[in-house]
Amino acid sequence: MEFKIAVLPGDGIGPEISEQGVAVMQAVCEKFGHQVTFQYALCGADAIDKVGDPFPEDTFRTCMAADAVLFSAVGDPKYDNDPTAKVRPEQGLLAMRKQLGLFANIRPVETFDCLVHKSPLKDELVRGADFICIRELTGGMYFGEKYQDNDKAYDTNYYSRPEVERILKVGFEYARRRRRHLTVVDKANVLASSRLWRQIAKEMAPQYPDVDTDFMYVDNAAMRMVQEPKFFDVIVTENTFGDILTDEGSCITGSMGLLPSASTGEHTPVFEPIHGSWPQAKGQNIANPLAQILSVAMLFEYFDLQAEGRLVREAVRASLDANVRTPEIQVEGGGHFGTREVGAWIVDYIKK
Repeated sequence: MEFKIAVLPGDGIGPEISEQGVAVMQAVCEKFGHQVTFQYALCGADAIDKVGDPFPEDTFRTCMAADAVLFSAVGDPKYDNDPTAKVRPEQGLLAMRKQLGLFANIRPVETFDCLVHKSPLKDELVRGADFICIRELTGGMYFGEKYQDNDKAYDTNYYSRPEVERILKVGFEYARRRRRHLTVVDKANVLASSRLWRQIAKEMAPQYPDVDTDFMYVDNAAMRMVQEPKFFDVIVTENTFGDILTDEGSCITGSMGLLPSASTGEHTPVFEPIHGSWPQAKGQNIANPLAQILSVAMLFEYFDLQAEGRLVREAVRASLDANVRTPEIQVEGGGHFGTREVGAWIVDYIKK
């Protein structure tokens, strides 16, 4: 197979972890006889500094011409700490999602036995937890009509029937491929938009009689996620709720540096770690590259290259079991491995 991959390293630790993701993908492609080319493009604060736009037209064209996008992170303190800034790095991320039609964000939450002790939750609660959060990505308050003056502000949580139907379809189909349990998360007791979500989900559920569908208010879902994370199989929800719940879910594993994601929809899919740009660690060779590397596994699996994806996951697990880990997840007395060293170890494992 031939791959054309758009690579968007972005800001902070982005370029460092991006380098490891690219190296792992190159190694897997060489092993399985695939051809891959990488085209680099600007985004985020880096793009603002260089061309004044967090998602330039050239970057959009590069993404559209690619088979997939390997994205890293955006964000910079000089924009975070300036509430008057009219252009922000995160606007580039939203623009990419909107322009590529990436309406479905898939975030798996899976624990690693050797890292359960790093979770803030008890061992018996998190060991074996394995669920997927599917977040609607191009609607809701993030994209609805907005207003702000000195005395008032509002964000409109707008959803249409087609937007809700298409993301629910993704949720039902993922549940059908897994343990056949779908939880629709909303706030239907308060929000009109949530009542529409619940209405449509109930209309669609009979089309998937093999899936056990239940409904949960978002506050209850947040509580249940820390009380009984193994209850969940597939969660589907709207944009704002999904943003919050997926970050909460990431804590179950003990590190945000372990979790990848995929954003799919109308055009080129994007694969990225769920964490941010961690600018304080930029250039220090301490950032965990595993979420970026596992994003490569999701990329292969998206194209139904299951053996390639399994090899990446096997290499990641082997690195953890061998205590080849960056500092935030290293065991006491374990060796020192930086971003580059972890990436190189995994590449060597793949090449064996």
